[in-house]
Amino acid sequence: MGFTSAWSISAHDDDFISALAPRLLPLIDAEQDEPLARERWDRWRREPLPDFRSWWKPFGRVCRSEADALESFLELTASGEHVQKLYDGLPPDDFSLLNGVWDRIAGAEDIFLSVQSKEYALRVFFHAIGPARAVLLPGWCGNFLLTSSQVRQTLPAVERALGFTAEERAQAEDQDWLEYGDDEESVLDGPLRMWRQAAADARGLCGVSVTVY
Repeated sequence: MGFTSAWSISAHDDDFISALAPRLLPLIDAEQDEPLARERWDRWRREPLPDFRSWWKPFGRVCRSEADALESFLELTASGEHVQKLYDGLPPDDFSLLNGVWDRIAGAEDIFLSVQSKEYALRVFFHAIGPARAVLLPGWCGNFLLTSSQVRQTLPAVERALGFTAEERAQAEDQDWLEYGDDEESVLDGPLRMWRQAAADARGLCGVSVTVY
């Protein structure tokens, strides 16, 4: 059965970040506090996955531990049920990511948005950069809410996570299986652009990974 997902990182002033915090931060905390989610995260850090082209081998050639590690990572990087509520609409006022966050974006430069059919952009991003870099990023599995001060504080770690030598960049691109249009931003470029821009503009950031339908 097909699905469409979206991973967004959008820039906002601190007043909006403060207003959004009571809605979003408890959802992110709930995702991170799930024992199974923590187990999946720890397993991925212990057992980074090999080249994605080796993930689906012919029947009978996949050992159980490899299959379990892959399934664990796929579940880790799918949208979680708690943060998903921000897209589906929160009672009592039906506030949603669509009408409460995305509709407030003034220009394309204020958002990184990757919409994918039958895939999660966050999944591809995590696999391409690997767990040693992913652990440097704030929040939980692509979901975060940061004030302008927190953006500045976390920028050095994000620079370390997403700054590549030419060889490292080539390796990361080799593990990014998404196809991009001429005007579409890569998952390897958009997040760091947003952090640098928000830090320069003294703005906060909202990151959310959800299933659209």
